[in-house]
Amino acid sequence: MLPVARVSRPARSVSATLFAAVTLAAAQAAHAQPAWPAKPVRLVAGFAPGGISDILARVVGARLGEALGQPVIVENRAGAGGTIGADFVAKSAPDGYTLFLGVNATQSIAPSLYPKLPYNPATDFAPITIAAVTPVLLVTHPSLPVKTVKDLIAIARAQPGQLNYASTGTGAVPHLTTELFSLRAGVKMNHIPYKGGAPAMMDLVAGQVSLMFDNIPTAIAQVRAGKVRALAVAQPKRTPAAPDIPTMGESGFPGFEVTSWQGFLAPAATPVPVINRLNAEIIKVLGQPEVRERLTAQGIEIRTSTPAEFAAMIRADTEIWAKVIKATGVRIE
Repeated sequence: MLPVARVSRPARSVSATLFAAVTLAAAQAAHAQPAWPAKPVRLVAGFAPGGISDILARVVGARLGEALGQPVIVENRAGAGGTIGADFVAKSAPDGYTLFLGVNATQSIAPSLYPKLPYNPATDFAPITIAAVTPVLLVTHPSLPVKTVKDLIAIARAQPGQLNYASTGTGAVPHLTTELFSLRAGVKMNHIPYKGGAPAMMDLVAGQVSLMFDNIPTAIAQVRAGKVRALAVAQPKRTPAAPDIPTMGESGFPGFEVTSWQGFLAPAATPVPVINRLNAEIIKVLGQPEVRERLTAQGIEIRTSTPAEFAAMIRADTEIWAKVIKATGVRIE
């Protein structure tokens, strides 16, 4: 029979004391770390106030702050198609106190557009959830004598290089959508970039530019007021926000479909429990009837996801825009 090891009482006492000390230290360490969030959360939007990113950030941010018990402060860091704001968040501490409202331009388009992008959309962010998708609308100034897409193409061909079009920034969805349209229509127009949808729309209303593709939430109020004319929406079906506006397919461009999306992200390495809490709370906010009604009335289609689903969507979208950028030849040095 093998001898049975016996532990003396003093040894057992020392072991118990050490175990108790380690347990107490772990408990104290856990207690020393305040529960998240213990201070205000910053939500960065990469475009100027008044545009779709700003609208969505402020509507969701206000309700999210109520749910978290801490203010969510929206900060606009506009420029370079939203990449200035994206770079700032990518380099922020991964502690859950700095979030980003990302868009196609910053997460899917930028990798193919900028040869020296200062951040990596695939590795520098932790996706939280997609929040919304918005149709893209082709609008013109009323002084331009066009009522259809075909009319616009006729004028653009008759006046090559003389029509100015606005965009929410170089490399943003409205810019690349117009370049793709120009390529398919065989026309040449001049690009005038802005730092967001609101300032671009202001100059279109003022007649400083002739046309633009813009997200419906930024454009629809001006269309309804008669300050700009809507020619077509770039999606398969007419939008409920403006059912009288034809699609690009109905206007002679079958298959011309562009979706602009917005979603919440955090710096990579943000703790998983924080990401999961944000995912749950943001989805709850977007599901509130008053929030849904306010956003859908402006043409914003609410859509949510798990972090993994959002990550997969970004990867697929990146491949799509890489093909568009290659076809149009757009490049930013």
